[in-house]
Amino acid sequence: MRRLILEEPYSRAAIWSRRLAAAAIVASLAAVGLARVDRFDSNLALTALWVGLFLAGAALLLAAAGAVVIWRTGRRGVGLVLAAVLLAAAPLAFPLWLTAQAFRLPVLNDISTDLVDPPEFSRSAVALAARGGHIPPFVDPKRREAQRAAYPATQPIIIDLEVDEAHALLLKVVGALKWRLVEQRPPGGRFGFGHIDAIDRTLVMGFRDDVTIRLRPLAGQSRIDIRSVSRLGRHDFGANARRIAAFAEELQTQLDEGR
Repeated sequence: MRRLILEEPYSRAAIWSRRLAAAAIVASLAAVGLARVDRFDSNLALTALWVGLFLAGAALLLAAAGAVVIWRTGRRGVGLVLAAVLLAAAPLAFPLWLTAQAFRLPVLNDISTDLVDPPEFSRSAVALAARGGHIPPFVDPKRREAQRAAYPATQPIIIDLEVDEAHALLLKVVGALKWRLVEQRPPGGRFGFGHIDAIDRTLVMGFRDDVTIRLRPLAGQSRIDIRSVSRLGRHDFGANARRIAAFAEELQTQLDEGR
């Protein structure tokens, strides 16, 4: 005589947790895509990002509820809960890392190697058009003092090259870093300064940040000052200091290759 074996149904919370986690992944990928397309406003990408984070959080809560139901009733869905947790963790990992950085670092979004006289961004028609009319605001010197303790390695760079050679080298560095060159002015004029404006993009979201480099002649040497500014938010989570460090490292690489 055959016996009918009834399988326990799936936990509905487990089912919906995986669905929400998958939706969170889609929303997060959409946020990255929107941020990297020039014609879309950055706020649209941020909205999509927040939606993705909300869905990921909701997925984790439902996964926890599903796990409790499965434990108490014996319903199926352990695999769904595990999948939901893994999927939801992906969009949440980077924001959690940023949160940790926010507690560790001061609230700054404008970093310069010269705290007393930071390099100025060009206000020419070409530069303003490239930046969409954006002009990085003036930062009070007292606020800049917070940079000194947080990023002690961010210092002016002095190289043993005349300014003309140094200017050509800086253009190579900008190209190697894949920054978008906005404007460059060779050394000259009354003070002999050189100037370069560029735009870089953040690694994950691709948001645009502004960079300006000032080249100043010394006796048989050149002094390089660089300033990096985030367009969005009051906190850069250390991104601008890392960008300046990457610039200094690439500059050293170019110097070593030229010897």
